[in-house]
Amino acid sequence: MPLEQPLTAIPERVEHLNRRYQHHAASAVLKRAMSDPQVGRIAMVSSFGAESVVLLHMVAVVDRTTPVLFIDTQMLFPETLEYQQEVADKLGLTDVRVIRADAAEVEAEDPYGALNLRDTDACCDLRKTRPLEKALSGFDAWITGRKRFQAGSRATLDFFESEEDRRIKVNPLAHWDKQDVQDYLINNRLPRHPLVAKGYPSIGCRPCTSPVKPGEDERAGRWRGSEKVECGIHIVDGKMVRTGAAQ
Repeated sequence: MPLEQPLTAIPERVEHLNRRYQHHAASAVLKRAMSDPQVGRIAMVSSFGAESVVLLHMVAVVDRTTPVLFIDTQMLFPETLEYQQEVADKLGLTDVRVIRADAAEVEAEDPYGALNLRDTDACCDLRKTRPLEKALSGFDAWITGRKRFQAGSRATLDFFESEEDRRIKVNPLAHWDKQDVQDYLINNRLPRHPLVAKGYPSIGCRPCTSPVKPGEDERAGRWRGSEKVECGIHIVDGKMVRTGAAQ
């Protein structure tokens, strides 16, 4: 049903969308967000990591032509690159866009591929944050796989968020718990990332990801030995999010 008075300011649209869809299930939120004029031009951003296939499958069910932005930092595990191809083919995704950092910027800022050894934030900014920002410039909204259970900072995560009043973030799985994810994987017979079976429940770039020991937090293997827990693509109140899992 068309709105009598379309909202234009992003914070107002976000508030309206959250109120409108607050009692909807994840699949319904996603389906409606992908066609709601109040959301606008939308893309999905995916790491093709440990749990990414769940949301990718949900998107494919609605519209396989949806743009999917995959950030290839050129430091990913070979298994992730192979898995990306496998999942895209299995789900029939027709518009997977591989996003990489500008070659000139990499040559100027990280010519030896060792920036992560002295400044992980700078490395993530160069290889993830800036390339993604450029890739999202033509969209009004993007779909993320973030969930409330992942961190205390996400305990009140809504289906829709304002990203610095520039774009809308859509979080269809915001209210899911860990078991919901596992049940969806099993019920839909979705392929698992091969590194999950090798002790990697959270998967990022090869130099900054290590296996997780029994009893450790799932994120313990990301940037091990440092306080860093986010790559920086999620911004809250103008600042890089420092808690929770990036999806």
